[in-house]
Amino acid sequence: MSVLLREHRAGDMGWIVHRQAVLYWKEYGWGESFEALLAEIAAKFLREFKPGRERCFVAEKDGEIVGAVFIVEKSASVAQLRMLYVEPGARGLGIGRQLVSECVSFSRKAGYGSLVLWTNDVLHAARHLYEEAGFVLIEEQKHDDFGKDLTAQTWQLEL
Repeated sequence: MSVLLREHRAGDMGWIVHRQAVLYWKEYGWGESFEALLAEIAAKFLREFKPGRERCFVAEKDGEIVGAVFIVEKSASVAQLRMLYVEPGARGLGIGRQLVSECVSFSRKAGYGSLVLWTNDVLHAARHLYEEAGFVLIEEQKHDDFGKDLTAQTWQLEL
């Protein structure tokens, strides 16, 4: 199984937003406010893209998108990992681990001092990948932004 990681290109953002919105609706019941957040993140990434400081890694298998993740500039010294996802049929193949690893490597090369991310406690597989990569949980907060009672988590990795 060969997975190619590439940079984003025309059409990818709409696909990524669509797939995540559909998957998180099916798997967690997250509603339109989650889809709006995804669209806002993708739009901001495209509008304010900073080459060398930001990146969207798109994972492809047999020419099909099977996952993606973003690194964006939170501040001059802090990068933020955003919107990690892997298609259900491609889970368990190490793609999520590969995407997280690329984010850490890219953030180090870009000169960031730390890498942060925001997630929710119900995303067990993703949280496992973050822990495995060395991220540390630094904050938790209850919310119901996506139509469900959730616990948001902020994780950080010193680079």
